Amino acid sequence: MVNPADGESNGETPSDDNGSYRFVARSRFRPDPTQRRQRLRRGVYLLPSLFTLGNMFCGYLCILYAVRGEFERAAPFIGLAIVLDMLDGRIARMTKTESAFGIEFDSLADVISFGVAPAVLAFQWGLEPLQRLGWAAGFIYVAATAIRLARFNIQTGSNLDKRYFVGLPCPAAAAIPASTVFFYAEGFKQPHGALVALAVVLVPAFVMVTTIRFRSFKTFDLRARRSYKVLALVAMAYAALQIRPEALLIVLSYSYLLSGFAGLLWGRLRRRRSPPASA
Repeated sequence: MVNPADGESNGETPSDDNGSYRFVARSRFRPDPTQRRQRLRRGVYLLPSLFTLGNMFCGYLCILYAVRGEFERAAPFIGLAIVLDMLDGRIARMTKTESAFGIEFDSLADVISFGVAPAVLAFQWGLEPLQRLGWAAGFIYVAATAIRLARFNIQTGSNLDKRYFVGLPCPAAAAIPASTVFFYAEGFKQPHGALVALAVVLVPAFVMVTTIRFRSFKTFDLRARRSYKVLALVAMAYAALQIRPEALLIVLSYSYLLSGFAGLLWGRLRRRRSPPASA
């Protein structure tokens, strides 16, 4: 296109005789390679994504059964989601199929399975008599889960100690209300009894957003040789799971919750006993 004011054509077809603008055919546009946007890689790694999708499906089923009042069926789906969540990350690392899509997809699935599903389950089980207070408690739990996941994602590439989680992990937090509901599926219909459900939801919610360290099992090497006693303990756990699964699961979930406070207390006691550094 030509500007009659300056009479320059910029290497294009000249303008009309009356000096007006007119459009001309341009040569093929060739974008600057430095200004090209990076294209998204097509496709996803299917193997770890299948486990993440199963994790999300378990959370969805937990919500459906909880709304129907079938708590004994709803709670185990959170436990199954925890197993699938542990497997998808480990399989992705073992098969070298980690990706940015997988990280985001896993976080969204965790919000459903370990945030929304436990909150709905706890509300239907024992928070409903508290009315607005019960709604608020459920929302606080969901918000704490989302905050915990967001903080974990931004800390993934940092130089933090991989042996520990900062704050209670979302799957372990979801195990608290899930195991409690599985242990006592009758629930609470009166406001004074619903205070127990309030603590079951709010305590793990607040611990998730703290800086208390909890032991991580990501560095646990399954290929290393272990004592025969470890295998015997696993056999005892299998037996207890068959005899009283609800008792075993509630002991495991609450023991892990208390382990963070025990580690915090032990660390403070060690710092008090250690002699001050000499100048």
